[in-house]
Amino acid sequence: MEKITKEIFKKLYRPPNNSHKGQNGKLTIIGGSKLFHGASLWSLKIASRIVDMVFYSTVSDNEELTKKLKTQLYDFILVPRSKIEDYIRQSDSVLIGPGLVRGDTGTGESGEETKALTKSLLGKFPDKKWIIDAGSLQVMDPEWLRSLKSVVITPHLGEFSQLFNETSKNLVSQKAKEYSCIIVLKGPTDIVCSPDKCAIDTQGNPGMTKGGTGDVLAGLIAALSCKNDLFLASCAGVFCQGLAGDRLFTRVGPYFNASDLCDELPKVLKELMGY
Repeated sequence: MEKITKEIFKKLYRPPNNSHKGQNGKLTIIGGSKLFHGASLWSLKIASRIVDMVFYSTVSDNEELTKKLKTQLYDFILVPRSKIEDYIRQSDSVLIGPGLVRGDTGTGESGEETKALTKSLLGKFPDKKWIIDAGSLQVMDPEWLRSLKSVVITPHLGEFSQLFNETSKNLVSQKAKEYSCIIVLKGPTDIVCSPDKCAIDTQGNPGMTKGGTGDVLAGLIAALSCKNDLFLASCAGVFCQGLAGDRLFTRVGPYFNASDLCDELPKVLKELMGY
């Protein structure tokens, strides 16, 4: 496997100087729950720094929190679940899963609801670019991947093992080929595999184990995918986040969180893109 380097950022989409609103990417994010209300907001926070439009759909209980946060931190359009299909149609990419529940949480929500929602939307929009993360990843059937034209999944080793009933990370390339998908396997060494190639990133540190860092990565990859090839977007996202985490570690050791990572990423991305 080749190591991901900063050279790939020469291939990444750059917004034209004369670009107009909406030209530089539209992303739909579907996530959040009563229990995991913050997860999708990290995805939302980083994505809103990169693309022109973020359409965000969450459960009704999370909408009130989101509306309050919007006045302070976020730039997005809050979309009710009843209207989500309209916004998916106009989006370049769709991220589904961060913060969606996986099982019985005691909050009245169910993993079966996540499963039904995920299956329904993937089935209705097989030609969209999909990034599948967290809750959706943990309840889905891997056979659903076969019908999708362009899809990235972002499991850690436990989720990879659960999804494919395999325990070895050495099978990432095989599964990417078998299901015609891109797999971003998160860990001390991140592995990115498409059906025909693989790359690794060895950056990272103990601070990257904090809750929410995976949600940041999902949002970053999803945002980059709006205007880039999925494999390129995945490799760039992994490298950029690893470098941002290492920059934070140099300054504060492991004492940073997902929000700090969101704030560091635009600085690192600016440097890597040569602005």
